[in-house]
Amino acid sequence: MATPLVLSDLYIYPVKSLGGIRVTEAVVEPRGLRHDRRWLIVDERNQFMTQRQTAEMALLNVLPAYNGFLLVHTARPELLPLYIPFEATPERTLFVTIWDDMVFAWRGTPEADSWLSEALGRVCKLVYMSDMVMRGTDGGEVAGYVSFADAYPYLLIGQSSLADLNSRLAQPVPMDRFRPSLVFTGGQAYEEDTWRDFVIGDVTFQGVRPCGRCVVTTIDQKTAQKSAEPLRTMATYRTQNNKVMFGQNVTSPARGTLRVGDVVAVQSYLS
Repeated sequence: MATPLVLSDLYIYPVKSLGGIRVTEAVVEPRGLRHDRRWLIVDERNQFMTQRQTAEMALLNVLPAYNGFLLVHTARPELLPLYIPFEATPERTLFVTIWDDMVFAWRGTPEADSWLSEALGRVCKLVYMSDMVMRGTDGGEVAGYVSFADAYPYLLIGQSSLADLNSRLAQPVPMDRFRPSLVFTGGQAYEEDTWRDFVIGDVTFQGVRPCGRCVVTTIDQKTAQKSAEPLRTMATYRTQNNKVMFGQNVTSPARGTLRVGDVVAVQSYLS
């Protein structure tokens, strides 16, 4: 008998490229899970910042606080925690660039800008994507919108895939190296690569294509230290069209609520 497929973990990343929050349930909205990557840090030229260039962003952890606020903290004792709201207000605005997209954004507070600039050692600003912004998914081949995520609203990874990768590594890596939003147990390693239409609980999703991985996978999310792995090992057996693939990019036209423990049902497969 086949092992049942079950949603085992849910993650949101309220501020792009900072620490994620593991949750037991999450609301599905048109551009992704509620609160996921709606905040973005940009540099003095209003260009988006990620761990690719600033690995120290991994050391800024995010937690839900109270009364609609997030708490951002670091191990540096001289920096008291930063509180930011889940949503911004349109009091100050600017245009920011993320990949090939230039989008309208709402500014965070001057206090947040100062705190992040001190924490990261360079001038930066915190901005928010409002519901008015219509940023399309990568390439436009799939209808839908996305937050400040790289290209698609969701990243799906099976625990079997991580287990297979770790069996090839001298030092296993945790799931947080890959920053997924949806994690499931059951099934075969890398079977998520083949999924097209599937349902989690009562929410429908559509697999688009495997996710090309970058140097962020080589950054220890607890220390910000870089190494060659796991990218080097993945390149030996997960390379397609000169990209190293791990996890499946996913979209959803639906609304609803996901809960850890929901059953996953695959309805069709990519050709």
